[in-house]
Amino acid sequence: MSFIEESLSSGEEIVAIFRLHWVSRIPLALFIVLGPVTLGVMWLVAIYEYLRLRAIEQGVTNKRVIFKTGIIGRKSEEMKLTSIETVEIEQGVLGRMFNFGNVKITGRGTSDLAFKGINDPMSVKRQIESVSNPVA
Repeated sequence: MSFIEESLSSGEEIVAIFRLHWVSRIPLALFIVLGPVTLGVMWLVAIYEYLRLRAIEQGVTNKRVIFKTGIIGRKSEEMKLTSIETVEIEQGVLGRMFNFGNVKITGRGTSDLAFKGINDPMSVKRQIESVSNPVA
């Protein structure tokens, strides 16, 4: 069971789970390829990178936006939908070509939450905004 599923409160439902783009796995592939050259040392780094990427959970429920990371320890960042002020997209040239980027959610005060290397950031932005600002 995922962290997001475990942390649901009563009446809360998962609206969307956001996946990392395949580009975020390029360092993992490089570490695997460099394994034989470094006598297996990079394979240890590759195992860590694999576990780190698997431990990332990003999603939106009908009450909040959630970002969780951590292999053994856990760090989660959450923002209530009622606190969201803006949802911004950051995409470079490669991000536009391959449809990946960062989604930054700004809340009241100084709170920010960022999904980095996310697949289809425009869709993520629309999903968050459709839940946080439902059409009456």
